[in-house]
Amino acid sequence: MLYRRMPNVEPALSILGAGCMRLPLLPDGTIDEPHATRMLRYAVDQGVNYVDTAWPYHGGESEPLVGRALRDGYRERVQLATKLPTWLVHCRADMDRFLQRQLERLQTDHIDFYLVHALDGDGWRGIEGMGIQGFLDDALSDGRIRYAGFSFHGDLPAFREIVDARKWTFCQVQYNFMDREYQAGAEGIRYAVARGLGVVVMEPLRGGVLARDIPTVRAIYDRAPTRRSPADWAHRWLWNDPDVHLLLSGFSSMDQAVENIACAGEGRTGSLTPQELALVDEVGNEYRRRMQVPCTACGYCMPCPSGVNIPECFESFNIAHMYDSADLARGRYEFLCKGSPDAPAFASACTECGACEAACPQAIAVSARLKEVAALFGK
Repeated sequence: MLYRRMPNVEPALSILGAGCMRLPLLPDGTIDEPHATRMLRYAVDQGVNYVDTAWPYHGGESEPLVGRALRDGYRERVQLATKLPTWLVHCRADMDRFLQRQLERLQTDHIDFYLVHALDGDGWRGIEGMGIQGFLDDALSDGRIRYAGFSFHGDLPAFREIVDARKWTFCQVQYNFMDREYQAGAEGIRYAVARGLGVVVMEPLRGGVLARDIPTVRAIYDRAPTRRSPADWAHRWLWNDPDVHLLLSGFSSMDQAVENIACAGEGRTGSLTPQELALVDEVGNEYRRRMQVPCTACGYCMPCPSGVNIPECFESFNIAHMYDSADLARGRYEFLCKGSPDAPAFASACTECGACEAACPQAIAVSARLKEVAALFGK
């Protein structure tokens, strides 16, 4: 295992962290606790010293599982990270209440890395108005948390606003070779690092799709003198960047844990050659070539008179084709496009009124393409 140092943080952190959002499951959908415990302890035994969870993961069962898995001396060997569920906070007292409950669930007297969860611009301004700054100051002062940070799901201007709002220790952002300009993106990472923040990367495999063995992608990677799995390539691309301090692997099986930990033994800064970086760029272009609808999510088509979430319908449709992953894309589609029971936002709600097509700067035949989305994902 290799380690990197964040500014103002002790000790050095393993470049691979154990993310606990996608733990192995039993057929009934609950966590397979014996498997998950073996997996987490194996990771720690192999040198992983950063374990990340959150209040809502696995329907609220991830934190308690992690607390039990880290018994028998494992808690003392790791830096433990969890997150304040901002969407459930209505006042300052809620912040203290959630943190106290998390300490109990995780069976610990402190959280090493505590994040304000899932921020965007509006979310930050709301939680700031409820006293988050004072809460973090107090929790740091009394030792309930050691380092304060935030996880982010907004746009770049909001990211800069939040970075500048206090002296954070670290941030957590979605980043991979397909998401270089998504949300905070590469520019946001450089901005944070320039201001002394550590960077934790989530979704290094974009929910697992960058690990899929797609023949046309494999043919590109196979031109490299060194054979690596698609997951290995995606991880190495991130570790090649000195501004990435660690990435979170949401491994959901022991096989994935073994593969990713082995890869982390060679994830050095600057270890990819220019030729290898060019291959990763070519893979990115191959994924984009497979895109079906040239939607840029500009939003000019919105709001749809029938309530259809047109940009998200097309994004899910593109993901299904880009990554040969209709099942994974369907989950995204059903979550992001469900609307409300009385006003569904699925593609099948389209009435072909044509308002969106008149507004689309890409001249997409929106109604016809939405029929394709509905045919793929169903009604």
